[in-house]
This record gives sequence, C-alpha cells and structure tokens, in this order.
Amino acid sequence: MSQMLALVIVVFILLVGDLVAVRTKAWIPSIFVSAVLFLIGYWTFFPKDIVAISGVPPVVATMMMYLLITNMGTLLSLHELKKQWKTIVIALSGILGIIAMLMTVGSLIFGFQTVVVAIPPLVGGVVSALIMSEGAKEAGLATLSVFAIVIYVVQGFAGYPITSIVLKKEGKRLLKQYRSGEIAAVKEQATAATEVAAASAVAKPELKLFKNLPDKYNTDFFKFFRLALVAYLAYQVSVLAAPVVSISPFVLCLLFGVIASSAGFLEKQVLQKANGFGLAIMALMLFIFDGLKQATPGMMMEILFPLVGTIILAVIGMYIFSFIAGKILKVSKDMAFAVSLTALYGFPADYIITNEVIKSLTDDEEEREMLTSHMLPPMLVGGFITVTIVSVILAGIFVGFLK
Repeated sequence: MSQMLALVIVVFILLVGDLVAVRTKAWIPSIFVSAVLFLIGYWTFFPKDIVAISGVPPVVATMMMYLLITNMGTLLSLHELKKQWKTIVIALSGILGIIAMLMTVGSLIFGFQTVVVAIPPLVGGVVSALIMSEGAKEAGLATLSVFAIVIYVVQGFAGYPITSIVLKKEGKRLLKQYRSGEIAAVKEQATAATEVAAASAVAKPELKLFKNLPDKYNTDFFKFFRLALVAYLAYQVSVLAAPVVSISPFVLCLLFGVIASSAGFLEKQVLQKANGFGLAIMALMLFIFDGLKQATPGMMMEILFPLVGTIILAVIGMYIFSFIAGKILKVSKDMAFAVSLTALYGFPADYIITNEVIKSLTDDEEEREMLTSHMLPPMLVGGFITVTIVSVILAGIFVGFLK
C-alpha cells in the first residue's frame, strides 16, 4: 500500500467519525466511530502498520504528544489549577472507586491477578498498560500480558459514549440556568474580566518576555521553536531526575507549559496560533488507533468475559465514588461522573468529546463560551490527573503484586 493511499484511508476514517458525530449531535462521539472502523479495518484488509505507512510512525506521534501537552499547559494558569482542586479530588475518588470495586467484587469473579493487571490500564494510558503487560509476561502470565494491552485499547468504547451522554445532560442543565438568568452573573463577570484584560493588554502583553519584539518577527517558526524548547526542557528535567525519582516527561510538559505561559514566554494556545494544532491532533489520534492492531479476533474472544466484566465494574465504582465526592463538594453528579470517566481515555479524547458536545448543544457563541468555561477545564485537569500522573504511579505499585 502506498503512503498516500494509506493517508487517504486513515484520514477518511477520521472524517467519517466527524460526520457521524455532527449528524448525531455528539450522541455517538467521533472517536468511538473511528475506533470501530479501524478495528474492522485491522481485522480485514489493513496492513498492521497502516498508520506508520501513512506518515505517522510512533516517533512522530511522540513528538506531537510533547507539543500538544505543553500547549495544553498554556490553557491552565496556576490560578486555574488552584480553582480546580475539586476536580482533582473527584478524579482521585473515581480512581479509588475503580480500585475498591475491582479489588473486592472483581477479585471474587475474575481472580486477584486479573484485576491487578486490569486496574492501571483502566485508570490510564499506554505507559501503564505496557508496564503491566511486561510485568505479566515476566511473571509467566502470557494471557494477562495480552489482556493489559487489550483492556487499554477497548476501555474507550465504554468511556466515549457514556461521557458524551453525561456531558450533554450537564450542558443542558447549565444552558437552562444560563438562559433563565440563574448564572447570568457568570456572563457579567466574564464580560468584566474581558474588559479588564483588554484594558491591561496594552500595559501587559501576553508575551511579557518579548514585549519589545515587533509582531512581524513572531513567526510561526518562532512559536514552534519556543514550544519545542519548553517541551525539551521538561523532557531534560525528567531525565536528570530519573536517578532520584521517576517523573513522566509528559507531566512535566504540562507543568512547564503552565509556567511558560504564566511567565510570558509562550502565548496561550500557541500551537493553534502557529497553525499546527489540527495536524498535531490528527497525528495523535492516529497513534491512538494504531494500538487497535494488537486486538485480534482470537485474543478478543479469549478474554472477552473478564474484559467486559472489569470495565463494567470499574464504571460502577467510578460512578458511586464520584457521586459521593460530588455531593460532598457540591458538584453536579453528571460533571463529577464525566471527570472520573476521563480515566478511561484521557487527552485528547477528553478535549474532543467535550468540544463536540458543546457544539451540538448551541450555536450561540456566548453560550458556547459559557459551556466551555464550565466544562472544559475540569475535563482537561481530570484527564491529566488520572491518565498522565496516577496511572503510572499505580502501575509501578501494582506490577510488584505479580512477582
């Protein structure tokens, strides 16, 4: 298969996912549709390396991940992170719900080793799945080694549609309050804040460190250079810290993005302003779907019962514990559940699903801004806390239980 044919096929799949999401107003998320089509393709005529053939090998996807996560850090000011402490508590309680449900009910049904292998991938990303897969392989548990990868690949099939449903309910609730005037103050505050920001923009440019730089020199390549430099510094710090403490470079990319934006070294949403965001998202999505090549029909049938069972128990555990945390912290049950569900997919799915839902609920720009300000920050923070940070820590602990 030629590179351009492979590229046409994989991008067409992303397009079909988008069209279905638009047509169904995000009741069926684009990521879910695309994942199903990729799975069918791998089971029929796709070469296993179709994503790499199309021009997105793992090394390119990794580069995009560094840039995207650093870029997302520019969206989260230090003040915003402090404001999102409730989100962090809810995300952690959702993880606690997964652990509690699987370690009790799950152990009785599927066995202790199965749930130990299942928990870290359920909570997070590919790193935790790989840690558990290698740990199971070293312990002589070949089936569970495959199970760790497949559960990571499949868990989104539960997370995507459920998240879309609960976010639509939350969005409708917020729109009803907004239109009735119950949260009209939010609009007024946002307007006032915008006026204050506009008034201070002349005195305090967004790029404080380059305030004397003429705009004509702030080219796309200069934006890319600064973004890449910040991502490199985050990576280098993780390498230097490795002998003492293991810190994911992606966690540091998020943190360094926040710091660089706050210090005036990076603009907010610098990747969008450099006209690179869409291409980066496409590459990262293709990298995610590339993982589906591991899930053959035979493997799926062999582990189908524990696969479905552990995911169902995990979702139940997340709902119960996030509901309790939401009640205590006075956060709506739908928003709390959506935040905890980010553990099943993380970034960029949390970003994409939230935006799809917002676009499907209203065409009014002010209403979309209101929904974005209420729903997107907690979803992003929840995804980063669960997938990027906690899952890797859990994998490091749980892999010891297999020895």
